[in-house]
Amino acid sequence: MQIDMNRFRETFFQESAEHVAEMEAGLLRLDQGTFDPELLNAVFRAAHSIKGSSGMFGFEDISRFTHALESLLDRLRSGEISVDRKRSDLLLRSTDLLRELLAAASAGAPPPEPMQAVIEELYVAQRSVEAAEPVRTRQSDRETQGVRLVSIAFRPSQDIFLQGMDPFFILRDLVKLGELTSVEADLASLPSLTSLNPEHCYLAWTVRLKTASTGDEIRDIFAFVEDGSEIRVNAEQPGMESSPASQEQPRAHVVQAAVPTAAPAALRDASIRVATSKVDKLVDLVGELVIAQSMAEEIVRHFSSSRLGELEEAIAQMERHIRELQERVMSVRMLPIGHIFGRFPRLVRDISAQLSKNVRLEISGEDTELDKGVVEQMSDPLTHLIRNAIDHGIEPAEERDRQGKPEQGLIRLEAFHQAGSVIVEISDDGRGLDREKIRRKAVERGLIGEGESPSAAQLAEFIFSAGFSTAAGVSSVSGRGVGMDVVRRNVEALNGSVTLQTEAGVGTKVRIQLPLTLAILDGLSVRVGSQTYVLPLVAISESIRPAPEQLKTVAGSGEVVMVRHQALPLVRLHELFGISGSVVDPARGLTVIVEHAGEGFALLVDELLGQQQVVIKSLEAHYRKVEGVLGATILGDGRAALILDVAGLVQIAHRPPHDQRAA
Repeated sequence: MQIDMNRFRETFFQESAEHVAEMEAGLLRLDQGTFDPELLNAVFRAAHSIKGSSGMFGFEDISRFTHALESLLDRLRSGEISVDRKRSDLLLRSTDLLRELLAAASAGAPPPEPMQAVIEELYVAQRSVEAAEPVRTRQSDRETQGVRLVSIAFRPSQDIFLQGMDPFFILRDLVKLGELTSVEADLASLPSLTSLNPEHCYLAWTVRLKTASTGDEIRDIFAFVEDGSEIRVNAEQPGMESSPASQEQPRAHVVQAAVPTAAPAALRDASIRVATSKVDKLVDLVGELVIAQSMAEEIVRHFSSSRLGELEEAIAQMERHIRELQERVMSVRMLPIGHIFGRFPRLVRDISAQLSKNVRLEISGEDTELDKGVVEQMSDPLTHLIRNAIDHGIEPAEERDRQGKPEQGLIRLEAFHQAGSVIVEISDDGRGLDREKIRRKAVERGLIGEGESPSAAQLAEFIFSAGFSTAAGVSSVSGRGVGMDVVRRNVEALNGSVTLQTEAGVGTKVRIQLPLTLAILDGLSVRVGSQTYVLPLVAISESIRPAPEQLKTVAGSGEVVMVRHQALPLVRLHELFGISGSVVDPARGLTVIVEHAGEGFALLVDELLGQQQVVIKSLEAHYRKVEGVLGATILGDGRAALILDVAGLVQIAHRPPHDQRAA
């Protein structure tokens, strides 16, 4: 019976990435002083799972590396050696290298160069102070240990085929450890042909192998078929003793620890794991929809005026099922944001150690769900924000002591639902932003004049400008002025917004507002002349018909609408998009007040058509990027409507009137 293992490769890489993340999370908890034997057991099981699976797929480098890692973890959990800072650093670096090994295996590339050096470090780290015998790498063992004849009796579980295993793969892997001198099959349990079940395994084998491998290394081949199987390994001919000259201890190599980054592209999720309960509900809904469709079809086929009420009820029922089906399908794409939150404790640990700061990370709301596409694209913005919080926000220990703050700085990462959106907040208890330094830098770059005194909100906005940095010098962590620019661009690409609040000596909070999904948008349809546009509902605060006295003209800034003593720039959509036949007097039309990044402005429209959910279609894929336009959608009557980009309209609103029309 042949099993094509290539079908399971992608599953192997996905599961291995999850195991590595689980290992890293457990090691970080151990590093923080939370010693729990079960934590070590969980880390060990994750490493063992990767080792066993990699052996089945023939990834020898991964198998060899995880064997060395597993050996160290085994001695730690047995209490033979202790978890200290040096071993903790080594184990965390090993998870980094394991990610690189998995990425290399996925791409068919050679293993990373530091692999052998780290393997030797792992074996050296297994030695306790009292250890009398040096611990050697597997390669050294094989070179120094004498070849001997080993008898291996293997009776697989009867259900081995149902577990997706093939016993012939085990025999194939044994060949790699030495030379097979004989293979005997035991047919004693083979039933008659009439009672034979093709899904059961009835055979057993006795294999004689000439090898220099240890008994543990041989048993490792059977790691994933141990349950329900009988395995006996007996040495029939002892090997020769190793010469003292061959017992050279491996030399330790220092490998620089790297700050963890996003998962390699090869290991990013190409698929989504869906709970069976979600799939069952989808199947049930499809069944209900088919029944409703059949009922409507039967009514239409035998339609009469007396059955109009029945037809309306059938269509209404179909609409309810379709709406629920849409919600269920969208939920399939939802992932908890903890999917990326889990990597940040390691980031905080490494950056704070690099900058000699004592920083603690608190995480809450990691179960908050977002669209898969949104979750994956939030990794870089959050990484930049946390790096900046540690580097610029959290003060050195002596400065915190002078200010009466705890020696350990605090960074909070929180996610929660609010008004149909997801809010992600990153806050710290550091020094806050130096507003005067930001103002001087803005003057230096020509963003404001020497005598201008911008508001706190405007100063905070400068932080998100490309190339804007108040750092005295460039370091490996920050100082080039690209981090916050990346945050703003990535968040706005997700149809979200980002705002910043700061207080000197107290700290800084960055608030990111994100849509639940990138595919469907809750919007407000508006009419401008003969055209229909859609505005994202999350950006709208209110709509008003302004009185003539509320309309003002400000020199150099154009028209504004006064709303509760606040001057909001007025953007005439009919001028912006060149539409004739629309309302030109704001007192006769309507103004929709929208907000972005804490700033409000007014859009002049003819009429509000109503709220609805729309499916977003990209313009860039079929045409090109249009400033002020997020995408397009198909309305219920078959016409296309543009979905307006509030962030783009904000930029247009800040320009002089002639530049607005040119845009």
